[in-house]
Amino acid sequence: MPKGMVITMDERQEKYLSELERIRKGGPEKYHLTLKKQNKLFVRDRLNLLFDESSILEEGTFSNCLDPELPEDGNIVGMAKINGRLVCFAAADFTVKAGSWGAKGVQKLLYIQEKALSMKLPIIYLVDSAGARITDQKEVFPGRNHIGRVFYNQIKMSGIIPQITILFGVSPAGAAYLPAFSDLVIMVEGKASAFLGSPRMVEAVIGEKVSLEDLGGARMHCNVSGLGDVLAKDDTHAIELCKNYFAFLPQSCLEKPVSVAAKDPAEGRPIAEIIPHNQNQPFDMYELIDRIVDEGSFLEYKALFAQELITGWARIKGEAVGIVANQSKVKGGTLFVDSSDKGARFIWFCSAYNIPLVFLADIPGYMVGSQVERAGIIRHGAKMISAVSEATVPKITVVVRKCYGAGLYAMAGPAFGTDSVLALPTALIAVMGPEAAVKAVYSNKIDELEGEARLAFMNQKKEEYSDNINIYGLASELIVDQLIDFEGIRKELSYRLEAYRSKVRVWPQKNNPIHPV
Repeated sequence: MPKGMVITMDERQEKYLSELERIRKGGPEKYHLTLKKQNKLFVRDRLNLLFDESSILEEGTFSNCLDPELPEDGNIVGMAKINGRLVCFAAADFTVKAGSWGAKGVQKLLYIQEKALSMKLPIIYLVDSAGARITDQKEVFPGRNHIGRVFYNQIKMSGIIPQITILFGVSPAGAAYLPAFSDLVIMVEGKASAFLGSPRMVEAVIGEKVSLEDLGGARMHCNVSGLGDVLAKDDTHAIELCKNYFAFLPQSCLEKPVSVAAKDPAEGRPIAEIIPHNQNQPFDMYELIDRIVDEGSFLEYKALFAQELITGWARIKGEAVGIVANQSKVKGGTLFVDSSDKGARFIWFCSAYNIPLVFLADIPGYMVGSQVERAGIIRHGAKMISAVSEATVPKITVVVRKCYGAGLYAMAGPAFGTDSVLALPTALIAVMGPEAAVKAVYSNKIDELEGEARLAFMNQKKEEYSDNINIYGLASELIVDQLIDFEGIRKELSYRLEAYRSKVRVWPQKNNPIHPV
């Protein structure tokens, strides 16, 4: 500036507005065109769709503003509202160095995490990032206030404030742990991916040739690995899903989910017609869920993963509940390693954020055999039982049909601090089913018999066994708290959930539990 020249207020204002406009445009136009070709939205369009109009309050907008190639250092952070509820957010701008984490971007992310924790606000991560910026690795990777601190903060926040990650694009290497430490992960099919080593790196290191989709694509993670919780069709759908799921969560562990206006359940067959009398005949548990919860309220958690166990949120007369249910149409509803992990994770999630749990039990038990034993079925099964035991929210179990073996424990049986164990007239509770029990107890006698005599003997013993585990006999011994009518499930649950609203449960003081892994 020439000596003696004075800059007017109008010029200062013009400079400010010009700089602000430049920054908010993001990176070069060619990268905006790349997003359009990929049917992806620019980061600011995502933010405008997710948040209430004119509610965004940014922090650090002018970070790295002196470098024309690094507007906001590729990371937009701040606070905003979703349906009037204040949240914190961090959103990667893919048009700036592929959304990679630079020094200023990391500092902004740490800042907004600490603000979220101190203000007890949920935080939403919008991820479309190439991970750590290699050219800045000394400034972003190894130090006390570098990338590792992001994950440390996530773990510290876990169970205190909800953390939701929407994966719109890549999240490679160390950055893949951002969704891993989040409570809910929404991934866009065909666009999102997460992996520790890229296909090129994998081939170089171990000689495996694999596509990006097979290695770490959205469908793979939602279907196979379990990292993804919800699969979205595109950016817009992912944002819509985020809003829907967020409506079930409170601001923090200090609050309860907000109630909404009650709705009647969806119309359908009488429940007595939905549930077969034959214990071995599969039926669709989703149909039963629809007849219990408010119409259109069920949102599933990990719908594509370990489908023998159904987990998700719904409303019963406007009140939020978490549902854990066995799906006999898939693997007979038997619990495997993945379904045990899925159940444990969901139960911990609900308990952390004061969401009551409803268990709909129709389970033959845990899977047996050398394959699942080698995979650690005992360890993983113990994880789900640990979660059931630790849950301090109201817990109500409805024994729909069979509840055998340790399946009774995993589905919140009477011994696990369950507030009510209810049973339908079709219910059976036992160490194992009649056929397996008869074979176990009378195997020598069965081997001695042949033809009709063997069949008659087995049928007689199965009938005797079934009489021994008759649900009325179990109710008379107070093994279940109440027998209920098929059409009375919803009413019974609603009354009991209201009654248990004031529940307070205190665990013994300890540093932390040591969970099965």
